Amino acid sequence: MTAQPTPDPSGTGTAIETVFRIESPRIIAGVTRVVRDVGIAEELAQDALVAALEQWPRDGVPDNPGAWLMTTARNRAVDLVRRRENYARKLAEIGRDLSTVSLPEEPAVLHDPDDIDDDLLRLVFTACHPVLSTEARTALTLRLLGGLTTAEIARAVLVPEPTVAQRIVRAKRTLATRNIAFEVPYGPDREARLGSVLDVIYLIFNEGYAATAGDDWLRPSLCEDALRLARVLSSLMPKEPEVHGLTALLEFQASRTAARTGPSGEPVLLKDQNRARWNRMLIARGVAALGRAEATSSGAPGPYLLQAAIAACHAHAYTYEETDWPRIAVLYGLLAARSPSPVVELNRAVAVSMAEGPSQALPLVDALTDDPALRDYHLLPSVRADLLSRLDRTTEARAEFERAASLTRNERERELLLRRAAEQS
Repeated sequence: MTAQPTPDPSGTGTAIETVFRIESPRIIAGVTRVVRDVGIAEELAQDALVAALEQWPRDGVPDNPGAWLMTTARNRAVDLVRRRENYARKLAEIGRDLSTVSLPEEPAVLHDPDDIDDDLLRLVFTACHPVLSTEARTALTLRLLGGLTTAEIARAVLVPEPTVAQRIVRAKRTLATRNIAFEVPYGPDREARLGSVLDVIYLIFNEGYAATAGDDWLRPSLCEDALRLARVLSSLMPKEPEVHGLTALLEFQASRTAARTGPSGEPVLLKDQNRARWNRMLIARGVAALGRAEATSSGAPGPYLLQAAIAACHAHAYTYEETDWPRIAVLYGLLAARSPSPVVELNRAVAVSMAEGPSQALPLVDALTDDPALRDYHLLPSVRADLLSRLDRTTEARAEFERAASLTRNERERELLLRRAAEQS
């Protein structure tokens, strides 16, 4: 007879899953230091989750649930290492006790000024190793660092779910079979991985800034982790303009967080946000980071510097009407030339609509409707619906808003799009 799950009227199971989603990147990173295998580390983190689901409903949620999960996963990692046949030989060779070798509680000694004593950053650089394809690096790091599901990653990178699943499995296998070190590289090796690291940090932030699925519009913990990683990289690599550009971009974006949702958690569009709630300290940090990016840049600006400059235009406008849309449209044009993508073109169309009118932007959006990457991208019909609405083509606008609502997996966003559809008359 199959065992039935224990009733959980207190909702402890939901709390456990929430805590695990927040803490899993740190747990996986910490355990990877012990087992040196990200795939095994993820499995051990899942084992800790199972243990919590078994024990917490019975014994109560511990005072520090994240530490409990970390300790449980680490203990299992140590047990696994002890069972490895070669562990006794390695222990004798290095002449250390297991606890000082494997457990991350002991602070690392920094022998190099460029070293980073941060397991999350080690995990990012490891997952972005050149032996993996760019697509595999992104998928694996979003899974391990962002805690995203396969479906969420597929939405974020605009590819089918089976493709993402295959990339993750193959990436883990490659890192394990190649014995890739769990470390932050130095010199040219670090430079070679930097672009992928920046891209992944940006994707993690974006998933927190506007979740692709679920009941919540924002996932602040992801934004905080991404912003912290970007700041650490800025201090580590002070001469890299794109590092400062990404940091500036995230500072500007994070400054709007408090104004992006209403009292019930519903999304608030940019034009309707109370800009008095924008965090001026974060904006000041963004301005400073943008200044460092421009000061260290030589030649054509990179994509993150350009995006930071666009975000700065919004940050400097105290009202929506004061926004310098012509400059934003120009910057998007430069970004499209520097890093062409259908999403950039869609954003450029929005800026053109504000600078020159919706009739000038609609052909730009219509030109994107056959792009395979945007076929199921809900923001394409959403932008098109907004343009049609501003042109008083309300029947068409309603249909596009409804189509956008059918494509999104975020409940809050679906409610917003359906409300906008109902407003068309």
